[in-house]
Amino acid sequence: MNIKEISTERRNSSTLTIDQANSLEIVQLMNKEDSQVPQAIGKILPEIASAIDGITERMGLGGRLIYVGAGTSGRLGILDASECPPTFSTDPEDVQALIAGGEAAITSSFEGAEDDVERGRADLQGREVRSQDVVVGIAASGRTPYTIGAMELAKEKGALVLALVCSQDSEMEKAADRTLVAEVGPEVITGSTRLKAGTAQKLILNMLSTGTMIKQGKVYSNLMVDVQPTNKKLQIRSKHIIMEATGVIEEEAAQALVEYGAVKPAILSLLTSLKGDHVHAALTKHNGHIGKAIQAQQKEEK
Repeated sequence: MNIKEISTERRNSSTLTIDQANSLEIVQLMNKEDSQVPQAIGKILPEIASAIDGITERMGLGGRLIYVGAGTSGRLGILDASECPPTFSTDPEDVQALIAGGEAAITSSFEGAEDDVERGRADLQGREVRSQDVVVGIAASGRTPYTIGAMELAKEKGALVLALVCSQDSEMEKAADRTLVAEVGPEVITGSTRLKAGTAQKLILNMLSTGTMIKQGKVYSNLMVDVQPTNKKLQIRSKHIIMEATGVIEEEAAQALVEYGAVKPAILSLLTSLKGDHVHAALTKHNGHIGKAIQAQQKEEK
């Protein structure tokens, strides 16, 4: 590996004297560099949208979204995957993540684990990857052996393989069906890819999972209608989502939430004449899309 060919490993000429800067100057330099991240992502929005369509299609066939990475990249994948169940009521199996070094690497550094190609293959094999799945390899350099091993196995199994990287012409790009390259350039501190590269990766993962969930009908208007009311904060949020979507007062929202046990059927029952099992049947018929269920019911009632 020629490290000089990796853009995220090069020295940043704008921050050569950051070690002599005061605190305000440090954050000003960092903020200026961070402002380049959205611009880099803006250049690949069509590719990200295409990836969302691919993920939605595969998950519609029963597939899963599986992130694979090492270090910061692996932790970002785990973060995104772990936020999907409470936000969108997904099964934990639907969006999951692998990190080099296993669970211990989530909170501790296991830098050597990323060099093990066979471990990457074995860890993904343990998840029984199949053709309906989408595997997203994440690495700033695009050259992480553990991640490449998993991506190669995923391709052999017929899964859709995506690479999320921050450098051009990488080995992961060769191993992927599609590549998302967010070129954020040299880091504020040379080679510290938890900074701009990590921010870009997190923003793109947000887009991939959120875009996919929107297309799966887990959002109505801009409301999280599949949120799970598993604690007091989420119970209050659930009631307010029902109120926002339907215009009812809090008592009516609370009553509907108790009756149906979830936000989505509660909203559908309040916005249509459907009640009881007919609500759930309508949602099933329209694959969980409230908007489509409402349109169909309104058409029927005319």
